[in-house]
Amino acid sequence: MAEIKEKEGKKASPAKSGSFLKEFLSGSMVTEKIILRNLWYVLLITLLTAIYIGNRFHAEKITRELTKTQREVRDLRSESLSTSADLMNLSRQSEVYNLIKERGLTLEELKTPPYKVIVNKK
Repeated sequence: MAEIKEKEGKKASPAKSGSFLKEFLSGSMVTEKIILRNLWYVLLITLLTAIYIGNRFHAEKITRELTKTQREVRDLRSESLSTSADLMNLSRQSEVYNLIKERGLTLEELKTPPYKVIVNKK
């Protein structure tokens, strides 16, 4: 009797696996059994994937803007240093004197040092 049950059990498994393979290849198993049972899970995974992709694009955009701003700040800093150096050069007493001569202005350099005027308050 045990032998008969073993033979029936062995015959039932290949039939089951054959139907499984047949259902899988036809697509009915995928659509009816797997996807329809887990429709909300599939929708959640799809939504999370879309959010992940959108987040990545947003992060790349922010990175590009940050790089552009850093480059602009570096350029402006170098321009500021250059302008500051030129202004320091032009504000020296000898340069001011040469510019006055070149432009033909009638300004003269002081020969005596300046003095303080003190007013007594009562």
